[in-house]
Amino acid sequence: MKKFEKAKSLVKLKKMLDRQENQMLSPLATRNAQGIRRVQDERHDSSYRQAFAVDVDRILHSLAYARYIDKTQVFYLVKNDHITHRVLHVQLVSKIARTVGRFLGLNEDLIEAIALGHDIGHAPFGHDGERFLSVICRDNGIEPFHHNLQSVQFLEKVERKGKGWNLCLQTLDGILCHDGEIHSERLVPVAGKNFADFDAQIAAKRTDPGTALIPMTLEGCLVRMADTVSYIGRDIEDAIRLGLIRRSDIPGPAAEVLGNTNGTIVYNLVTDIILNSWQKPYIAFSPDVSSALLELKAFNLEYIYLNPKIKQHTVRIKKLFELLFDNYLSDIKYQRKSSVIFRQFLKDMDREYTEQHQPAEIVRDFISGMTDQYFLDQCPEDMRPRIKTV
Repeated sequence: MKKFEKAKSLVKLKKMLDRQENQMLSPLATRNAQGIRRVQDERHDSSYRQAFAVDVDRILHSLAYARYIDKTQVFYLVKNDHITHRVLHVQLVSKIARTVGRFLGLNEDLIEAIALGHDIGHAPFGHDGERFLSVICRDNGIEPFHHNLQSVQFLEKVERKGKGWNLCLQTLDGILCHDGEIHSERLVPVAGKNFADFDAQIAAKRTDPGTALIPMTLEGCLVRMADTVSYIGRDIEDAIRLGLIRRSDIPGPAAEVLGNTNGTIVYNLVTDIILNSWQKPYIAFSPDVSSALLELKAFNLEYIYLNPKIKQHTVRIKKLFELLFDNYLSDIKYQRKSSVIFRQFLKDMDREYTEQHQPAEIVRDFISGMTDQYFLDQCPEDMRPRIKTV
């Protein structure tokens, strides 16, 4: 069979898959044929690949995704092979959300794309790093740092040497709006967005980080819920493994409803979402489960995330963020081409990126993309905190 005839056959198979979607998916699900890209992608349009499956692969092959492997989830400067890192977290989010999505008849490719990309913008050292970088950004005249915005920044403006991946609007919207730290009993998607709306949301979030954003698809709403489901019990298990808490510390009322192990917590939350969202135009928990989850989140915040035992190096890490930011700003100002920011980040960068970004924004992008270890490697050896084996 000639190459042209093979291509036509594959495009026919794609159309067949699109028709199968209409028969198999819920009427409330997002179809691949609805995928909208900022720039028309002729290579994809003439391909047999479906839109959101293409997005999944583009995210998987991004450099930022590869760096997940050494990005902190909660616990940093701890050497323990069984503690959750960001790469495992996004895989757990993807698996949990796809499991629920299958029962609800939603688009699993879109779910996977959002889940795998939602934390790509996280700075080194988790939420502590995010807070340090946010203050530094404000002090240098640019918008506060927010990992949701940075995830979109990487995927649209930094990857592929500034050309970006040209992902679908629905994928980018789900990533921008994931806000897994915000508690919601029910999420109703805000349908009908276009790229103008998307850009307006980004501008609003940059101006006011407290701006509430809701995904445009049920798939995006589900990933946002699954984000919480994936980390709430897993963080408890990690904290127990590190000796920060005991299983008996888990509040009784919450444990009675959700269980006291990660497995039972995930199972009960997933089951509740399915039962309360099936054939509904929203993703929801029942009131009792939502209340128990809120109690568990408050427990995690007080006894894990704010535990002074894991904050011993925050002052030093903060100073290192400030040091590196100032150093790279100076390197750009004085055009020190031997600096790592020129040699590894700006080398061969698309001209449009350098013309459209201030020096402080370039430094933000460089530092936020670092893994924990790469960050430490850039710091003076005598200032680096020691990694503790537990």
